[in-house]
Amino acid sequence: MTPSEPPPDSTTSEPVDLTSTNPHSLHQAVHARRAEYVRPHRIRVKIGTWNVAACPGTDKDLASWFVDGKGLDATLGSLDLSHNPAVETDDTGDGQEATEDRVHLVGGDKIGLYVLGLQEVVDLNTATRYVAQVYAADSGPMEKWKLALESALPEGYQLITREQLTGILLLVYASPEVAATISNVSTVSVGTGLLGYLGNKGAVSTRIMLGETTRMVFINSHLASGIEASYVDRRIWDVGQILSRTQFQPATLAGVSEDEGEKIGDEDFCFWFGDLNFRLDGLPGDDIRRLLMLHTRGEYDLSKKGLPREDSLEGEGVVVGASSDSGDEATEESSNRTRSTSDGADDDSVSLPDPDDFLPDPHDDPASLQATLDSLIPHDQLRRVVKDRKVFHDGWREGPITFLPSYKYDIGTVGLFDSSEKRRAPSWCDRILYRTRRDKEAYENKIKEEEEARKRDEEMKAQGMEHAGDDDEVLFSYDPDNDGDEQPPSAGLEYDEYDEGDDGGEEVVTKDGFVDRIHLDIYTSHQRVTSSDHKPIISIFTLDYDAVVPELKAKVHAEVARELDRAENEGRPVVTIVVDTNDATPPSGQRESSEHLVDLGDIRFMEKESSMLTLANTGRVSATFSFVEKPTTEEAEGPEAPPWLTTTFVRPDGPDDEEASVLLGKEVTLEPGETVNALLEAFVGDIPQARMLNDGQMSLEEVLVLRVTDGRDHFIPVRGTWSPTCIGRSIDELIRVPEGGIRRFSQSLSAKKGRVGSISYELDVHSAAPRELFKLTEAIETLTERAQADEQMLEECAIPKDPGWPFGDSTWRYTDRSVRDAYMANVVDALDQGTPIQDAFTAEVSSLERLEVVSEALLLFLGGLTDGVITTPLWNRIEQASLASIGSSTTAPKPLSDDAAEDDKTAILDILATAPNHNIAFVFLTAMLSKMVLELSPLSKAELELLKSGDAARGVGALARRSLSFRRGGATQASEAVAALEKRRTREKKYADVFGKVVCRAPVPEKDKDKRALEDRQRAVMELFLRRRGDG
Repeated sequence: MTPSEPPPDSTTSEPVDLTSTNPHSLHQAVHARRAEYVRPHRIRVKIGTWNVAACPGTDKDLASWFVDGKGLDATLGSLDLSHNPAVETDDTGDGQEATEDRVHLVGGDKIGLYVLGLQEVVDLNTATRYVAQVYAADSGPMEKWKLALESALPEGYQLITREQLTGILLLVYASPEVAATISNVSTVSVGTGLLGYLGNKGAVSTRIMLGETTRMVFINSHLASGIEASYVDRRIWDVGQILSRTQFQPATLAGVSEDEGEKIGDEDFCFWFGDLNFRLDGLPGDDIRRLLMLHTRGEYDLSKKGLPREDSLEGEGVVVGASSDSGDEATEESSNRTRSTSDGADDDSVSLPDPDDFLPDPHDDPASLQATLDSLIPHDQLRRVVKDRKVFHDGWREGPITFLPSYKYDIGTVGLFDSSEKRRAPSWCDRILYRTRRDKEAYENKIKEEEEARKRDEEMKAQGMEHAGDDDEVLFSYDPDNDGDEQPPSAGLEYDEYDEGDDGGEEVVTKDGFVDRIHLDIYTSHQRVTSSDHKPIISIFTLDYDAVVPELKAKVHAEVARELDRAENEGRPVVTIVVDTNDATPPSGQRESSEHLVDLGDIRFMEKESSMLTLANTGRVSATFSFVEKPTTEEAEGPEAPPWLTTTFVRPDGPDDEEASVLLGKEVTLEPGETVNALLEAFVGDIPQARMLNDGQMSLEEVLVLRVTDGRDHFIPVRGTWSPTCIGRSIDELIRVPEGGIRRFSQSLSAKKGRVGSISYELDVHSAAPRELFKLTEAIETLTERAQADEQMLEECAIPKDPGWPFGDSTWRYTDRSVRDAYMANVVDALDQGTPIQDAFTAEVSSLERLEVVSEALLLFLGGLTDGVITTPLWNRIEQASLASIGSSTTAPKPLSDDAAEDDKTAILDILATAPNHNIAFVFLTAMLSKMVLELSPLSKAELELLKSGDAARGVGALARRSLSFRRGGATQASEAVAALEKRRTREKKYADVFGKVVCRAPVPEKDKDKRALEDRQRAVMELFLRRRGDG
């Protein structure tokens, strides 16, 4: 089969037992029907490697040799220009023979996968440049080469992977048809250079999967340089490090990820290429250079003096590419020449061509370049270390070397080897090796057989039978038909030469059981590329593989799953789920719900949404089931947030109250025909959750797992749409919200960005402080005045006397938590939508209850600010100011005179003035609280006069002695004035204690003593601003 023919179908269907309860039965059943969802594909893979030596202009040559396939030189070789599928000839129509100017390798859109490995794309010769490249990643070289390759490739080719390790660069591109079938791309870099880890030497490896069936690995490496034995050992060490440290990510197939990542050796096809730096040793370098130069000049074979050659050293070169069909071509050409010189002869003369007209095999011609190359190959270090089983001996192969050594040339010449003072010996430094899964398994089997033979030999020696079988070996192991022609195997890497008729390549069974075929079409160099001291090396492979058609596999998977369900569900519990779609209506514009999808609609902060499921036992046996609880993570920092979704089983014929829910418990058992309801409730009342939802770091999506004992699990997707809220925002965000509420504004921003996220600080500021704070404080002032008016008219509306009311939770009169939460949610929703807060209450709600709810909402809002009214940096500056009124970490707050207190207030306001928006919010808040203190703890003018006189501080007796008018009532008035003042002071402390924690942000100390001291300082700051000058 030729590469142009379609590959044969390699898959077959196998019977499978659908009644098996093996957990892998689904995979086995789908795999058994693989013939129904895989289709044969054929692609060409072109792999190129080139050490560009950081030479300028090398990127300009990339298109001509790597994509267009130009730069070959076949003038002195046996490169088959007629039958090799990887070689193309420009047809000019003049009937002339192909020449190197008209010959090129197949390229363009005929290649399905381009793999390019470059070395020394940056100059690392100087220490300064080396350190700069190692410690400062420079993407410039990669972008330069990427642009050069993309401009040369046909339109539509897609980048699969790109990776640069200092001077090592790997680029992989695929045609549009092939790119769509590539998945599980994983790329790893391993540095083996300086200190064993830096990237001046090492490898870049990538793993891809073709058609969900074929795993391929490409390794571009640059190993240690040098010809001495110590450098050979270092190259061996480099390879070992690359093999041991390369770990690809686990592959994912059909949504299922493999348990462990893959290493080199787990793939189906592996290609190792690059500047491996193995040299020729055991021969003088000058002799090698002189011998090869004779060939490049056309002076080696004196019988061919007439062979036309131009200045070979600077303008021409030679590349010899072997092919199994070269003999046939020579025969055909010779026959044509015989016929052309025998016009008019009889048939007998034509049918018997002269044997001298046949061209000899270049391997057998001692004057040919190929014979010279064959004599040099045994001195190749790579062949020697493979023969010694030190490296690349475990199944690696290489195409026949029929081209000149790739290193080292004078730049700008085709065939002039190193003429510098060092005069380095020519060597095949640049190589392309490959290995199939079959090669690796064959090597492992060989090692196993050798080990078993060694054990048998040891056993025979132990029994004194070490020569017992020698005679039998001589008598019976000889095969006269084959043994006479058998040649000893060549040492080193195996040559990949295919016999005639075997053009279809070798079969390889992949890791997933598919049968692929690979054929090496050509392995050669582009001798005419002269911009580097290395020559580019190229290999083209034809790969036949079975690619999965996702649509067909999905169809087979669904059919097999239904068959397995039908076979396995007989006699097992069966639970049917019906979603009640009347409880929650999905918002408009959302995607359509699936059969079991529960869409709870819009989820607002502190508002509960619910939906009901009906669960029925439709099987033949009793069914026990429960919802699987989501596991908690012990490693999570801080307290874990409460779940936003809860489930409860309730009786279908009773109310869905708490008593019924408790009676049913977490696990329910139903007899055949019975039903039960599952109540799903969504609630977000946790500030950290609201922050994450506002910032888009969390979504209201969950998959409930209903586990049926001895039955199959049911997966119920549940989702809700988060309604953005002002809770859990920063002041810097809220001041950028225009009129109309944060919800509409945030949704408009999300629509523009295509995702939910925080409000950018780059937007325009629309308010000096958060509008929500203005609305809450204004509502509290209004409700306080109304509560005082209601108290004067209605006895049942008496204001609580507790000085912490209405901000202390222990002072609230209305303690029904569910009712309060409902009103709290309404208040927050009013803030989010920009509507009046009064609209959050029904008419029958009293002013006292409204005031308590709005006060709680204010505390919730302040506590939810991510930065706080007084931010941590501002608080640190306040503490560093060492104000006597608030103390410090080492001193307690001290009572001060009015003037000293005013000085401390001024100092604090000066600090807050550096953050104007926070300053305005603080002043506005403290002004409202101070006003509430005055209104709820009033002092009459007479009491203020008494307190200002200073006598109150000296005691009630002093006040009584001031005049006769106070003889009877003076003591009482003084006592009442002091009591009223104490009540005001107590209310100030209570308010300061409540608000100090939510207004000020500071790092929380670990020790309880330090925590209490911090709370005292925070309370002192608030108390300083709540107390009015002249209160005594």
